[in-house]
Amino acid sequence: MSDAQEKINQMQIIQQNISNLSMQRQQFQIQETEIESALKELEKTDTSYKIIGNIMVKTSKDDLKKDLQEKHEMLKIRISTLEKQEDKMREKAESLQQEVLKEMDKDGNKQSKTSGKH
Repeated sequence: MSDAQEKINQMQIIQQNISNLSMQRQQFQIQETEIESALKELEKTDTSYKIIGNIMVKTSKDDLKKDLQEKHEMLKIRISTLEKQEDKMREKAESLQQEVLKEMDKDGNKQSKTSGKH
């Protein structure tokens, strides 16, 4: 397998990883939106409940708010981490793409020089 082909294979793997990270990030962003919505609704009510397993338990508004805010912060950290990983992988893919293009350009120049000697 040529060096260029190996780099193309690496690029494909990186693109798949980027896609997986993007899906994870989107899922976390959906959860983040849901938590933000829950926090807004919590401000409008005096009674609050928390779902634990298959049951709903009455809880204090302050405890629930604190719990939701902690989850919100964790999601923000996870989303940020995934975004950084995506950026690094995109940079690596772009670097590999440039290397492949240079190799293809070199190979193209070699072929045109050798074909011009006939």
